[in-house]
Amino acid sequence: MIRPVNHASFVFRWNGKTVYNDPVGGASLYASFPRPDLILVSHGHGDHFDSATLNGVRVAETLIIAPAAVSSSLSPALRAQTIPLANGATTNVHGIQVEAVPAYNARHPKGAGNGYVVTVGGRRLYISGDTEDVAEMRALRNIEVAFVCMNLPFTMSVDRAASAVREFRPRMVYPYHHRDSDVNAFKRLVGTDAGVEVRLRAWY
Repeated sequence: MIRPVNHASFVFRWNGKTVYNDPVGGASLYASFPRPDLILVSHGHGDHFDSATLNGVRVAETLIIAPAAVSSSLSPALRAQTIPLANGATTNVHGIQVEAVPAYNARHPKGAGNGYVVTVGGRRLYISGDTEDVAEMRALRNIEVAFVCMNLPFTMSVDRAASAVREFRPRMVYPYHHRDSDVNAFKRLVGTDAGVEVRLRAWY
């Protein structure tokens, strides 16, 4: 199950585990979903991180993974449930393996934020976070599902996102974080010859 919420926020459930990505906008947006086993926070910008929403959706068993810059800003209660993860580091929580991968561009300094590769039940899912078309993304392999951002000037252009996807070749890709971008153009640019299925969903 993969359910968009808005912009960069979504919920997915794999192998009996529920993961929230960058939950913002208030707890009421998540009332219809199972409570999270894991919450991923990519970085500290307000369209990705909101401590009030984290407080509203977490339960006692929830673990949060975030960059150190986010973790250090949390209340003691939230910090107690948070694992700070730096670029290149890996952890395993609730049977879910999470690797933090670099996500950066001119507006997002390298090391301040994370993309994530999440492995559940042997399947690898990539979440780009806010990033440019960087070498670390192009080097990914064996990705089942990818969520790739595209909106200038905050992340990357549609054509650079499509070019990167054609190189690392996930089995399927969801464009997200794409406000004011032409996702149909992205789908055309990815094409069909690279073996990548583009899935468009209602993020806005």
